[in-house]
Amino acid sequence: MSEERILWDADFDPKVKPYYLWSTSIILCLTIVGIPLAIVYVIIGNWLIAKHLANLGCTLNERTLEIKKGIMNKTESTIPLEKITDLQMFQGPIMRHFGLRGFKVETAGQSSGPGGSLVNIIGIVDAVEFRKSVLDQRDRLAQGSKSTPDQTSPEPTNQQSEVLTEIRDLLVKIESKLPD
Repeated sequence: MSEERILWDADFDPKVKPYYLWSTSIILCLTIVGIPLAIVYVIIGNWLIAKHLANLGCTLNERTLEIKKGIMNKTESTIPLEKITDLQMFQGPIMRHFGLRGFKVETAGQSSGPGGSLVNIIGIVDAVEFRKSVLDQRDRLAQGSKSTPDQTSPEPTNQQSEVLTEIRDLLVKIESKLPD
């Protein structure tokens, strides 16, 4: 199999690090029990986030979208572009403050449950343009795979004709045995 040509290797905004640090700390501080955890998180959070960002990657190829992430449990997802139904953009209030956007990859036949998405990515530089490039490439693939109206389907081979005739004959027998 030949190596796919890379169309866009996404870079991640450095503001993702303070976003993760602040958003998690704020959530932890909302509860009394979480305040001591927030202090511990602020101490080790920089290291954890740096490791997370070092392992984070998103690459648009000619036929696939490859996403890598994880610290201890590393995940590599290769999503065929023709299976992508939408790249939903999202931006919460803290993300808006840091000027970040995220997107959710939704595919045909995904198994993440209703309302879920296959993959979430936050902090791609120029996320809107990246999303547009992925959807444009998906559409180009779909256009290339469609047959034009002047193309005809190939004639069935002799063996296929025999199988079709046999199936027809069996259906006629079954139909004759059914009550009216």
